[in-house]
Amino acid sequence: MLDGMTEQAQRTRQRRRGEELEAALLQAAWDELVEVGFARLTMESVAARARTGVAVLYRRWPCKDDLVLAAIQHYGATHPVQIPDTGSLRGDMIALLGGVSSGRVAFAAVVSAAFSGLLASSGLTPAEVRERIMADRPLWSDRVYARAHERGEINLDRIPPAVLTMPFDLMRHDMLMTYQPIPPERVLAIVDDLFMPLVAINHPGPLPPDLKDAPPAGLPPEPA
Repeated sequence: MLDGMTEQAQRTRQRRRGEELEAALLQAAWDELVEVGFARLTMESVAARARTGVAVLYRRWPCKDDLVLAAIQHYGATHPVQIPDTGSLRGDMIALLGGVSSGRVAFAAVVSAAFSGLLASSGLTPAEVRERIMADRPLWSDRVYARAHERGEINLDRIPPAVLTMPFDLMRHDMLMTYQPIPPERVLAIVDDLFMPLVAINHPGPLPPDLKDAPPAGLPPEPA
């Protein structure tokens, strides 16, 4: 039985090459990270899970930190968030925040648990770790904001970058504080009470319908 398992593992090793092998290694590293956490993950344990030799890992990633960062990046890139197209900036933002919240809460929990270990082991700053994880991955908001700009709902040449990132910063904060999806009423509050009024303030010329209804930033809507 042992000989049969050894032969099967050897055939598996021989079949995998190039991108297929690398994807299998990164999936094994992600599964190991989810199951045992950063502190207990080792190059040897990932190699065993992937049914390969540890030298195969070291040829691609010099150390555990690089492997874990690559595994997180790979998981995010291969599990993309669906980008909504509702026809309006407000509708897109509500759908996007809700979708990211429900689809990425488990991912956020795993990455958050690994974060302190990565910082201590790699010597990178939090910003550098985030940059490594997000490298070459388009932002969720890019297409939403580009379409809104084309429709005349937002002026990307004028609006401050902090306004554009604010809804996602608040979403990440809430997810990391609770490890739960953001309630729909909180999504609406972020979009309607904070984001849309700031968009309206920074919009030159006549306002689209969604922005006309937005109250001034910092003020509640007028009573009906």
